[in-house]
Amino acid sequence: MGDADFYDFLVIGSGSAGLSFALQACRRGSVAVVTKKSLAESNSTYAQGGIASVWSAEDSFADHVADTLAAGAGLCHPEVVEMVVREGPERIRELIALGARFSTSAGSQNDLDLGREGGHSRRRVVHAADVTGREVIRALSEAVRAQPAISIFENHIAVDLLVVGRREGRPVCWGAYVLDKASGEVRTMRARITALATGGSGKVYLYTSNPDVATGDGVAMAYRAGATIGNMEFFQFHPTCLYHPQAKSFLISEALRGEGAVLRLPDGTAFMRHYHPDADLAPRDVVARAIDNEMKTKGLDCVYLDITHRSGSFLRERFPNIASRCLEFGVDLTRQWIPVVPAAHYQCGGVVTDEHGATNIERLYACGEVAMTGLHGANRLASNSLLEAMVFARRAALDAGRLLASDRSVPPPLPPWNPGSAVDSDELVVVSQNWDEVRRLMWNYVGIVRTDRRLERAKKRIALLQEEIQAYYWDFLITSDLVELRNIATVAELIITCASLRRESRGLHFNLDVAQTDDVRWRKDTLVARTNGSPGWAGSED
Repeated sequence: MGDADFYDFLVIGSGSAGLSFALQACRRGSVAVVTKKSLAESNSTYAQGGIASVWSAEDSFADHVADTLAAGAGLCHPEVVEMVVREGPERIRELIALGARFSTSAGSQNDLDLGREGGHSRRRVVHAADVTGREVIRALSEAVRAQPAISIFENHIAVDLLVVGRREGRPVCWGAYVLDKASGEVRTMRARITALATGGSGKVYLYTSNPDVATGDGVAMAYRAGATIGNMEFFQFHPTCLYHPQAKSFLISEALRGEGAVLRLPDGTAFMRHYHPDADLAPRDVVARAIDNEMKTKGLDCVYLDITHRSGSFLRERFPNIASRCLEFGVDLTRQWIPVVPAAHYQCGGVVTDEHGATNIERLYACGEVAMTGLHGANRLASNSLLEAMVFARRAALDAGRLLASDRSVPPPLPPWNPGSAVDSDELVVVSQNWDEVRRLMWNYVGIVRTDRRLERAKKRIALLQEEIQAYYWDFLITSDLVELRNIATVAELIITCASLRRESRGLHFNLDVAQTDDVRWRKDTLVARTNGSPGWAGSED
C-alpha cells in the first residue's frame, strides 16, 4: 500500500514483550504495533502472580538460577537462565520508572512486598496485589501511547509473514500481511524488522486460563515461514482455575498456595503430601498431575483450595481481585473452600531464538511466550514469564537496532494480498465445528497425561481437520475467526508432533507408555521445522 505501511519495526502483539520491545525500538526508528483487540488485551494482562526477581538480601542470583533449573527438569539452557536472572532487577526498576505501582511492605513505600510461589526457595515475586499483569500493561500502554514514533493498529490480526529472498542461506522477513478486522482489508505491512510478541496458545485446549486472543498465531506464522519450533510438547497446565459454569478462564493464582493455601478433597483430606515433599508448594506440573489423578481415580468434578485459616483482612488486601471475583460466583474465600480444576495455562515451547531473541529467519525476532529461549526447559518456574518477556524484549530491540544501524536495506517489491477466487462464506458453522473439535481432541488426547495410543489418534484426526481447514481457507475470504482456526490447528499439530517424538516423560510431558525420564537419549530440546508442508524432525540440542 505504499510508504503509509512501511516501518522500521513491525511489532505483532501488545503484551508485556511487545510493548516493551516497541518502547525500546522507537528510539531507533518508526514502529507499528499490531494487536488483535485493544492494546491492553493480552495474556500478560491476566497474569496475577507477579515477576520473579532477586530483590532482597535474603535471596541470591544463585538461588533463583537453581530454582529455575530444578523446575526445568534438565532442559533449561544454563547460560540463558543466568543471563535472565541477573538482568531481572534492572527490568523491575525500569517498570517502576515508567510508573508501575507494585505492592510494598507494610509501613514502607520503598520496600517491595515479595510473594512466594511453588518451586521458589525464597520470597522473590514482585507483584501488584493479585493484578500484576494488569498494572504492568497499564504502565507500558500509557508509555507506548505517548510515543509519537509508535503507530498502533488495534483490531488488526497478522495473517502471514512476508518472507522474500535469502541472505547467506537464510530466508529474510520483510513484514506481514495484516487483516483489518473492521473493513476486511488485508494490508501489506512492510518493515525492516519484524518482532513476534503474540503470546501463547492456550485456546488450543478446551479448558484454559488464557483469554480468547491466545490462539498461537506467532508460532503458526513462523512455522509456515520456515522458522524452527521447539519443545511444544511442554504445555503447562495451571493446577487451579475456578470451577464454576459461569467463571470463564478465571485463574486462582499459585500465590495463594505460597501464602499457605492447602489443596483438599471434598472430604477435607489434604492430598499433596502424598505426591511431593513440598506438598502444596510443589512445582506446577506435579500439582496439576496430582489433581488430575485424584479427579480421575475418584470420579470428582473438582478439588478444593482452602485458605480459610488466614484472616479475612489479609486475604482481601493481598488478593483483592480473586476475593471479589470469587464472591461474584458465590464463594467467600475467607470462610469457604474454592472449587478448582487444572486448565491449559502456558506454552513453554515456541519459536526458537538465540540470546538476543533472533530466530533462524533473518530480520525476524520473537520474545515473550511465543518464543523458546531456553529459559523454561521442560517446565516454567512460576512468575518467570513476565521476567523473560521484559529481559528478551529489551535484548531483541537492542540487537535489532544494531542491525538497522549497520544495514539500512529496504524491503524488495512485495506482492499485495491476492484473495484469488475466494468468496464470502455462508457456512461459518464449519469454522465453529472444527474449532470445537480441535480443542476437544487436544484436551482428551494430548492433555496433562498422554499415551502413545491417544497421540496416534490425535495425529490422524488433526491431519483430517487440517485438510478441511486448508480447503476452506483458500475457498473463502478470510476472517479473523478463520485465521485463528488455521493457526490453532497448526499449533495442535506441532504439539502432537513434539509429544510423539519425545520417548520419555519429563517435566510437563507425561506419557504413561514411557513414564521414566531418559537423560541418556532425551536430555535435549525437541526441534521441528516445516518439511513438505508438515512438521519434521529438525535435529536436537544437547
